[in-house]
Amino acid sequence: MRLHRNLVFAVVDALNLIFNEGEYADKVVEKVLKYDKRWGARDRGFIAETTYDMVRWKRLYAEIAEVKAPYSRPNLFRMFAVWAVLKGIRLPDWKQIEPTPERRIKGKFDELSKIRKFRESVPDWMDEMAVKALGEDLWTKEIAALNQQADVILRVNTLKTDKETLKNSLREAGIETESLRGYPDALKLVERSNVFITEPFKMGWFEVQDASSQLVAPFLDIQPGQRVVDTCAGAGGKTLHLAALMENKGQLISLDIYGNKLKELKRRAKRAGAHNVETRLIETTKVIKKLTNTADRVLIDAPCTGLGVLKRNPDAKWKLQPEFLEKIMGTQQDILQDYSRIVKPGGKLVYATCSILPQENILQVKKFLRSEAGKDFSLIKDTKIYASKTGYDGFYMAQLEKNPA
Repeated sequence: MRLHRNLVFAVVDALNLIFNEGEYADKVVEKVLKYDKRWGARDRGFIAETTYDMVRWKRLYAEIAEVKAPYSRPNLFRMFAVWAVLKGIRLPDWKQIEPTPERRIKGKFDELSKIRKFRESVPDWMDEMAVKALGEDLWTKEIAALNQQADVILRVNTLKTDKETLKNSLREAGIETESLRGYPDALKLVERSNVFITEPFKMGWFEVQDASSQLVAPFLDIQPGQRVVDTCAGAGGKTLHLAALMENKGQLISLDIYGNKLKELKRRAKRAGAHNVETRLIETTKVIKKLTNTADRVLIDAPCTGLGVLKRNPDAKWKLQPEFLEKIMGTQQDILQDYSRIVKPGGKLVYATCSILPQENILQVKKFLRSEAGKDFSLIKDTKIYASKTGYDGFYMAQLEKNPA
């Protein structure tokens, strides 16, 4: 593989913004890919995948390159040289890339690979905390799985089409997919591809949604015609799945504290043909009060550390801080206490996170059930989803039922 100067420079620019400026990897990659309109699919693929790769293994590469944050431009080129050597790519003779001791890099890599926090490239605090929470064995398997690149999974929009029709339509567009056992509406891309430029996407035939995330809406056990509230709807990935399961019948209210996310949800709902969706911005506590005891089903897809989705957000490893975990656990409990009031007697509530930590999951549910607000609820079932077992994102879901009046 021959390295091209403008592509390597683009990667180094991206790493500077992510590591030194604290910007989000997905937004940075989007920005950097707009540098040059002449870049083809392969060039863009190189920039995106190399950037993500280097973000994922930042600690390991920085340790081998013997550089420390904040990273100067020469530091970033040194880290890039480590990446290239470990990938078996011949380094070009550029002034930015110093003579690189290849044997030393490989020797150091072998040595550091024996220590999990370097091998899996995680901060000390995260490694220690996760071992305490999950145990040595499970955490070792889980972080290895979460460091693999995420597959691209689509969810068939059953309001508009079915799996076979979508499969054939994508094949005509040159995109091969395969079904996944146990995930009725999922199709996995055989090779990574830009699905957003295809005709089926424009027609609203599918959404990109990880397989684990596709298990959340069905866990709510909804029937068409019910009143369902998605309390932390965001840009609406799960709202749209709920709308499809409801067959557009009944009322689906999507709440969020961010207006821009609800605006995006409206746009997506229109494309998906989800007509029973109504968005409401949570500006005051009145919004929740008005809904008290009115919903058959309530989904709380709670904000969390996101430790289960490191496959697709590897920069979260470096952005997360120990104090955030404490803060978000407080938020999760507040949300459970407040939003659970929306469930009517005999109704059901699902609490879900994309975290693998028990303190954000079952321990939050137990704390809620012991509280005044939770005394009328009982835990029906819960599920822990681990990347090391499924190959997809880590998730947690608990289904609670409110006692009939």
